[in-house]
Amino acid sequence: MPKEKTKSSEDKGEKGQKRATGGARAIWSGAIAFGLINIPVKLFSATQEHELAFHQLRKSDMSRIKYLRVAANDGQEVPYEDIVKGYEIEEGVHVVIDEEDLQKAAPKKTQTIEIVSFADEDEIDSIYFEKPYFTAPDKNAVRAYVLLREALKETKKVAIAKFVLRTKENLAILKPEGDALILNQIRFQSELREREHLNLPGAEDMKKQELDLAVSLVNQLTDKFKPEEFTDTFTDELKQIIEQKAKGIDITAELAKLEAPADTDLLETLRASLEKAK
Repeated sequence: MPKEKTKSSEDKGEKGQKRATGGARAIWSGAIAFGLINIPVKLFSATQEHELAFHQLRKSDMSRIKYLRVAANDGQEVPYEDIVKGYEIEEGVHVVIDEEDLQKAAPKKTQTIEIVSFADEDEIDSIYFEKPYFTAPDKNAVRAYVLLREALKETKKVAIAKFVLRTKENLAILKPEGDALILNQIRFQSELREREHLNLPGAEDMKKQELDLAVSLVNQLTDKFKPEEFTDTFTDELKQIIEQKAKGIDITAELAKLEAPADTDLLETLRASLEKAK
């Protein structure tokens, strides 16, 4: 059976990081600043990735490829505990920064999820959303945690907050989800790219009959979103191919050719799509 690797979104490149459920290790500890109230909380990864773990091999003898951390000056391998972070202030000249320096830079920021305002969630475009985290209160902060959670539910608002994780300040929203407060990290405006260069088409040449059929098709296929019904079928199929190849079975894949219909066929294609949906 192919080996499947399960990672949380914070696990990449970090050894020893545990999953966010079942006795997980927190990736951040601090407090939510709600007015004059401080709510001590811990952050846990809310997502995990399922992917097949492939090794890189030398083609001639299937020998594993290994990567070593080596120093540029002498080519010697460097133990992980001897590696530090440095910021290059000029070519070849670095200033070393450690965790204590980060704490000194802004103690409040590195220990606080600071609520700066509240807003309606539908005001925030989905392009801003980046990464979700679970928050869990310390045992002496349960009442304050519940108070904030229920206030957000009552007002149907989300909290806009800032927090520092590792070496970067992040923007986020705090949203109640059941008994949890979810911290959704979102992007700053400056992190979004402009779209003018995409040369996107307008709607001038769109035909009303085509639009009516397209709307009908959308309505025909509209259903309540049930996330449990969606699975990673590509990974499952890839596992089957791996198992067959391991047994010496020849695999011949036929690639499906997807061709965009010509404009003259669009109306007929929409009609056919509607019939298929029925």
